[in-house]
Amino acid sequence: MTEALYSWGHYPDAPQHPTHCHWQAEVPERLQQLVQAHGSTLVFGKGRSYGDSCLAASGQVLALQGLDRLIAVDWAQGIIRAEAGLTLQALLAMIIPRGWFLPVTPGTQFVTLGGAVANDVHGKNHHRRGTFANHVQRFGLWRQGEYLSCSATEQPELFAATLGGLGLTGIILWVEIRLLPIQASQIDYKVVRFDRLSEFFALSAALDHQHEYSVAWVDCLARGDNIGRGVFMVGDHAPYGSLAREERSKLAVPCTPPISLINSLSLKAFNQLYWRIHPAQLTARRGAYEPFFYPLDRLLAWNRMYGRRGFQQYQCVLPEAQAEAALPELLKVIAEAGQGSFLAVLKRCGDLVSPGLLSFPMPGTSLALDFPQRPQLATLFTRLDALVRQAGGRLYPAKDAHMSRADFQQAYPAWQQLEALRDPALNSRFWKRVTT
Repeated sequence: MTEALYSWGHYPDAPQHPTHCHWQAEVPERLQQLVQAHGSTLVFGKGRSYGDSCLAASGQVLALQGLDRLIAVDWAQGIIRAEAGLTLQALLAMIIPRGWFLPVTPGTQFVTLGGAVANDVHGKNHHRRGTFANHVQRFGLWRQGEYLSCSATEQPELFAATLGGLGLTGIILWVEIRLLPIQASQIDYKVVRFDRLSEFFALSAALDHQHEYSVAWVDCLARGDNIGRGVFMVGDHAPYGSLAREERSKLAVPCTPPISLINSLSLKAFNQLYWRIHPAQLTARRGAYEPFFYPLDRLLAWNRMYGRRGFQQYQCVLPEAQAEAALPELLKVIAEAGQGSFLAVLKRCGDLVSPGLLSFPMPGTSLALDFPQRPQLATLFTRLDALVRQAGGRLYPAKDAHMSRADFQQAYPAWQQLEALRDPALNSRFWKRVTT
């Protein structure tokens, strides 16, 4: 019997039963079989979406991890076309030795190209390069018995709806993107700890425009004058050095404990130590790209640490004009609850508009952190949602497992355009929850 698949957060507890495809030619028949038997399905990649956007409403998914081949590449221009199941990790292994890098990357390399398109992922350089969608040239889509090549000029409505469209407009078969040239695989970065949230905004204003990448870790338990204290980091691809990839040894969480290992005691101890080991003055360093972009990827199956109940990630973005006032309120509520994660990420988003219809970022500040699943989480999220709503912000569908229908439809008014273009063969638990 095929092993059931789950979202990365293991919440909701909704096992997905996969039908695997290893060749593009298999997709039409397998899709038709699933729809005839179950009414609808959804593509499942590597399962790194945290909530229910990657879970089929029917519980039956079309697993496309086997579609992971390179199709064509122009090394001179840095344009690559590959099947949608290829992971960013595998793609990086191909392109870095040739002097290229991903133009935009999320916080894990264990996602597929199709997933990066469907969720319009963003990264530490949003202020410079926007979202992943800003660098997609075209893609192939199987939709309602027809194969379509989509770009800004070919099927432009479907192109926009598919970028950030949560895999609902059709089956993405391949993706073509433009890469970023690099001279070395290393990263030159600067790091400094800060004592309060106001210092984060000052550092961001002073340094973001000078560097390709910018991100901060924030202590979600700090209170009083230290609320929002954290560690700020900016970086750039090194202008000289080797293009060799440094293979890091990986660790793994071997099993899922009965209860979460992330609690107020372990979290407080970690946050205190992590903040103190970083320098009080802006310090220049050089390091490998993996620890800079993907700090958690070294710990395989780290989601198991949250126990059998799993976890939820809360990621919001607050508009520029309200962020400095609203963020302290959000962090105050989180600190009072004594909950959160050891990796709470704070970053500024730029004003480069995504071509995607339902793209998440807006000019402002994004906050993301994980919470062990427990009954009292609903009360905490209700309070946080009210603050985000009041500030005119929104939540990230790729990370969500609780957003209300009203909040989604207010934050993403273009949802009706996506619904009009949705392939009837495809539906997710998320989409059903927020639109019906």
